[in-house]
Amino acid sequence: MSDRSPRNRAPQRRPDRVRQLAYRVIRQVTSEDGYANLVLNKALRDQRLSGRDAAFCTELVHGTLRWQGTYDAVLARCVSRPLADLDPELLDLLRLGAHQLLRMRVDSYAAVSEMVTLTRAEVGQSRSGLVNAVLRKVSQRSLDQWISTIAPSPDDDHLGYLAIAKAHPRWVIEAFANALASEEPGVLPHPSSDASGLEDLLDADNDPPRVTLVARPGLADLDELVEAGATRGRWSPYAAVLQGGGDPGRIGAVATGRAGVQDEGSQLVATALAMAPLDGSDARWLDLCAGPGGKSALLAALANQRDALLTAVEPLKHRAELVRANLRAIPGDHRVLVEDGTKPTWPAGWYDRVLADVPCSGLGALRRRPEARWRRTPEDVVELRPLQEALVGSAITSVRPGGVVAYVTCSPHHGETRAVVDAVLARRGDAVLEDARPLFPGVPLLGEGPDVQLWPHLHGTDAMYLALIRRI
Repeated sequence: MSDRSPRNRAPQRRPDRVRQLAYRVIRQVTSEDGYANLVLNKALRDQRLSGRDAAFCTELVHGTLRWQGTYDAVLARCVSRPLADLDPELLDLLRLGAHQLLRMRVDSYAAVSEMVTLTRAEVGQSRSGLVNAVLRKVSQRSLDQWISTIAPSPDDDHLGYLAIAKAHPRWVIEAFANALASEEPGVLPHPSSDASGLEDLLDADNDPPRVTLVARPGLADLDELVEAGATRGRWSPYAAVLQGGGDPGRIGAVATGRAGVQDEGSQLVATALAMAPLDGSDARWLDLCAGPGGKSALLAALANQRDALLTAVEPLKHRAELVRANLRAIPGDHRVLVEDGTKPTWPAGWYDRVLADVPCSGLGALRRRPEARWRRTPEDVVELRPLQEALVGSAITSVRPGGVVAYVTCSPHHGETRAVVDAVLARRGDAVLEDARPLFPGVPLLGEGPDVQLWPHLHGTDAMYLALIRRI
């Protein structure tokens, strides 16, 4: 019998279970436009991963997706053909390996060996040699050494350098620089200066976000969340941070809907609308763009304390179901309408308070949506603008004279924030901007107003924007 017969062949190693799961999640995100947090959470539940294995898998997925642009620049120096010519499956394997070598405390030999084994299992023996050779080249330099090799000089092209060193597309960095400098688009801070905090912002975007909880008023309180292992938030009176991560669903208040998972910035902008001074009626509140319903739940809980009712509007049926799920634990006859918020079916001036948390690029939540920075384009901002303006106009029409509208985006991009508000108000004579800063008591560094921009590096929140508009 030949020595090459199957009986005498050494058994193939099985791939590491956690790395294999991480790779399959990454493939689902990159090939099917999945959302990393949703795909990963489902995969962890289905595979019953917890503790250190879940944390390792999360870092593999989020880190690989977050630093994708930088890793592609490194890999382009280590592969003899254009990356566009590689099969997408192979490129994702190389990115996953590069992350272990350059950003994680994984032994180089172990990282390369495990990725070769994973390659054999996922795409075949014939590809394993290329993965082995490329990752060995990657391992010959540290991340800092690679950046100094492949990035432009910071003195010659500061933004180009940051794009590689901080893993953000150049157009996103330009938008952030404009917003931090409070300048019109195209007017950037001096490239040799970081007085605006641009690098701090990019670093904050690359830090994994904390799990922040909201104690829905009247249903849960912070003491209950603290007793479950959380600590009080910095700014919101309803916020608590779950230390060490973990599954928030294990907390009773979260499992029953009396509390939820919600970024502190989202809590602050919803609370600001509820705190805005109002003369006269305060019985009817509207969330014009409600899905998936986190802000709706907080507003409904606050509305209950004033005998007010919330109407939540969401045009997509599956997202409307998420809103209903978020409102299920909130007492009161709060309604969810499956409608287009730009074409209101209710009478003009019907509501006292209106939240217009409009669809946007999501550039303010890059910490928790690591794939978004590479998926979004400048054209997305342009294409969303008509919808945003239409929703602001609808919100103003929906609120009574003397009532207030909160225009909210999870983006600091000038084209999605003040530019939208200014464009709408310029066409109408029945609404004015009011100073929103007093509605954020105790929160520092809110800028010159009258609108408010929160920042990850200054406030530890998503980059939420709020403009408070009063109907006159």
